[in-house]
Amino acid sequence: MFGKKPTGSTGLTGSTDLTRLEKIMKISREEVIHVADLARLDVNKELIGKFAVQLGTILEYVDTLKNVDTKGVRPTSHAISMTNAFREDEEKQLSNRDSALANAPDKADGNFIVPKVVG
Repeated sequence: MFGKKPTGSTGLTGSTDLTRLEKIMKISREEVIHVADLARLDVNKELIGKFAVQLGTILEYVDTLKNVDTKGVRPTSHAISMTNAFREDEEKQLSNRDSALANAPDKADGNFIVPKVVG
């Protein structure tokens, strides 16, 4: 995929290693740069090849998950069951507007005054 032998500390040097590298490479150098730009990361250009190999190894492992038989397994969002520890929402009437505004740092006409956030 590189078109030339990788350099640096990837640990891959021979032609057998290059074949292995091509199998591992699931992500190109350009894709590494693009993802780094999206994440606003300043990536050392000398390490892009190494990151491509490492990310390729991760993607290769994730590909093995495609072979897992998931028939009869319910989809989950968490590894353990989660319960909501909060109380149910209950609608209540505000008993006294003045008491609600009593500790407000700034108020006018029965409303809280807050700093403008949107331009």
